[in-house]
Amino acid sequence: MSLFADAADRRLRRQAPLAARLRPRTLDEVVGQEHLVGPGAPLRTLAETDRVGSAILWGPAGTGKTTLAHLLAEASAKHLTTLSATGAGVKDVREALAAAERRLGEQGQGTILFIDEVHRFSKSQQDVLLPAVEDGLVVFIGATTENPFFEVNPPLLSRASLWRLHPLSPDDLRTLVRRGLDLEGVDAEPDATDAVVAACEGDARAALTTVEVAAALARARTAAAGAGTGGETARVVLTMEDMARARDGRLFHQGADEHYDQVSALIKSVRGSDPDAGLYWMARMIEAGEDPRFVARRMVILASEDIGLADPQALLVAEAAARAVEYVGLPEAALNLAEAVIYLARAPKSNSVVVALGRAQADVRSSVAQEVPVHLRDAHYKGAATLGHGEGYVYPHNDPSGVVDQQYRPDALEGHVYYEPSRHGAEGPGGTSPSREADS
Repeated sequence: MSLFADAADRRLRRQAPLAARLRPRTLDEVVGQEHLVGPGAPLRTLAETDRVGSAILWGPAGTGKTTLAHLLAEASAKHLTTLSATGAGVKDVREALAAAERRLGEQGQGTILFIDEVHRFSKSQQDVLLPAVEDGLVVFIGATTENPFFEVNPPLLSRASLWRLHPLSPDDLRTLVRRGLDLEGVDAEPDATDAVVAACEGDARAALTTVEVAAALARARTAAAGAGTGGETARVVLTMEDMARARDGRLFHQGADEHYDQVSALIKSVRGSDPDAGLYWMARMIEAGEDPRFVARRMVILASEDIGLADPQALLVAEAAARAVEYVGLPEAALNLAEAVIYLARAPKSNSVVVALGRAQADVRSSVAQEVPVHLRDAHYKGAATLGHGEGYVYPHNDPSGVVDQQYRPDALEGHVYYEPSRHGAEGPGGTSPSREADS
């Protein structure tokens, strides 16, 4: 690197966004994702032994996918090439693969090809990668916020390990916020920190961006106050108002505790079949700057937790509202959320899904490992018949009724009842839910 390039790099590091300046330089500095990079975790082990293979990093925004990809590359002896699917095309991919081939032939060095937002690549663009990944010319690492089973071509997905990243926990976000405050040379009121942690919902980038903008606003506010008094200014302390202004009001003006209390009130109002109360709490949260995606997610959960098969359409309505929030955004998306709140509040209620899942989980967690009954085992592969797999299995479609009474669980669990329909809505007498039809 030349003298001028080195100076430019140093200036860029100073001017870079706070999230970039705080980007971990080693796996030990990573906050969160302990299941992947903690001591003894799989990705750390692969990185430390330089055995990282092609992989898909799947997780919400701000959970460290790009950072993790770079750290895995730095732990390797391979060269890192980065592309973003938002701007790259087939030509860029072919050029990257050609450069990887030259690098391997001339220098004996492999290549890690990192593609951010890989779900934005078309099928044909993804197909270009297949031969190079299959032959080992490149180690492909893709990052995506979307479900890769829907957005990544099956042949490419089958050639890569899938690693799921989770939203950062509140404690992890507090750790990052403290690091950001220290790097910015400011402090923050505890309530302001708690509000940012709650508002950002596991998104590290959003939390650090909020801190950075709030720090700039607070410095301007403090400088103006100091100029008015002519005295020395103390260390800047970020307030709730600073944080709210940094997020254009998208912060809980009432504080983090009220945030959880209000969503609890929303859920209980809808569960209690009071659409007016549900609308009030939803409107109050949105007006206070609540992220509409958070409200939508709670509606999707409630649709299965409190309505379930009493009205199977409830989950579809809630999921449609959540999709609309992503596509439309506020203020118009408030209409979609309001429609979902009214529908869910008016729907018949049942917690049979929650009860059934809890009973099944209790059996799984309390029992010793139970073998799959022989007649239910896979009988399609060569040699399965010699093991008796599938012997005695009755194909339900061959029965006139379409239902065959045979054992479907391990011996020790046969007879345990998990799902019991409620007497409400489609689950009740004369109802039309699939579960009721199967019981009849």
